[in-house]
Amino acid sequence: MTASGGVGEPAHVRFTYRLRVSSAASSALLAEWNRCRWVWNRCVAESRAAHEAGEKCGPAQLDKMLTGWRGEREWLSLGGSVPQQQIVRDFATARAKALKDIKGRLSVRQRAGMPRFKKKDLAEPTLNYTRRGFRLKDGRLHLAGGISVTVVWSRELPADPSSVRVYRDSLGHWYASFVVPAEVQPLPATGAVIGVDWGVKETATTTSDGHDLPHSEHGKKAAGKLAGYQRMMARRKPKAGRAASKGYRKAKRQAAKAHKKIARQRQDGARKWAKRVVTDFDHLAVEDFRPKFLAKTSMARKAADAAISATKRELINMARKHGRDLRLVNPAHTTMDCGRCGARTKHALPLSERTYTCTACGALSPRDKNSARVMLVRAGLNPADADRGRPDGPPVRQAA
Repeated sequence: MTASGGVGEPAHVRFTYRLRVSSAASSALLAEWNRCRWVWNRCVAESRAAHEAGEKCGPAQLDKMLTGWRGEREWLSLGGSVPQQQIVRDFATARAKALKDIKGRLSVRQRAGMPRFKKKDLAEPTLNYTRRGFRLKDGRLHLAGGISVTVVWSRELPADPSSVRVYRDSLGHWYASFVVPAEVQPLPATGAVIGVDWGVKETATTTSDGHDLPHSEHGKKAAGKLAGYQRMMARRKPKAGRAASKGYRKAKRQAAKAHKKIARQRQDGARKWAKRVVTDFDHLAVEDFRPKFLAKTSMARKAADAAISATKRELINMARKHGRDLRLVNPAHTTMDCGRCGARTKHALPLSERTYTCTACGALSPRDKNSARVMLVRAGLNPADADRGRPDGPPVRQAA
């Protein structure tokens, strides 16, 4: 289950289920996707031409174009109008986001951020249906165009879905993701607060020693197996214009399977940890850390294996689900401030220095533990509630 919306209570959540798709239904879904992919590619071509000419090409113009395309091409009108309209809206949203800060003609670098053409062999099928494009009957999902698939109901939907996304992953498995109204499940109040600081040595360091999340290293454990599959793919890589061999496809599938297992292990560990934190604490001060810049450093591999973004997302979703107070804190200068007196050092600490020593109050603590305590101060929470005792030394400054 994934949530959508702000840090507070979300408007909607997604419930994802595995699909059992027959050969006939698979052919119909792929045919529907080919039509939607053609619509997307035409939108890309039309928007680029309109931008170069200085003309407007918004959702209204694209909707009119879609009506004309369906009238001119019989094979396109054979598909459902709902997924084609939805892919036009998805394109308009992606284009508006990319054009937000772009003015004038597109440079080569700016063009890379614009919506691109979807290639047949690279883009995985994704079809979006609104309420008028699908229905649930006798445990089966019926889509527009006479497509019917079996849903593996691992759990019941809490309410009637407003939309569904049908997609296929890299392993060839089909899934249905239903959007339903959010339902808050409150937990008993504990009166405790916790600060969370993200890192590479440990994925999450908190003000509570019993709630730290160590680095799981799932990617490092599977690195040898992945390297073997990638060498097999390199030896069997087909030449340009030739079909891939059976051995290449098998190695590619095994590599994709290993990657998916790692992703699921990370997600499972993050969800269990988030559930434990949300159960034990009412208020959470979480570092609003964006680890994208770490991809350009020597810690890129270890940072990617830590899955900080995925863990942060699971913690936010779990806090939404159970109605906990979660506050995202600006991470600027958190390693330079003292979590007890609020004094700031004159120089940033190097990564090799793992102990923070305050020159004002003399506080001595592990660097990440001090940063987690700073999160509580900046979020306006009382650090005394984190360790169940008033800290020694001057009172903590409550200003952010």
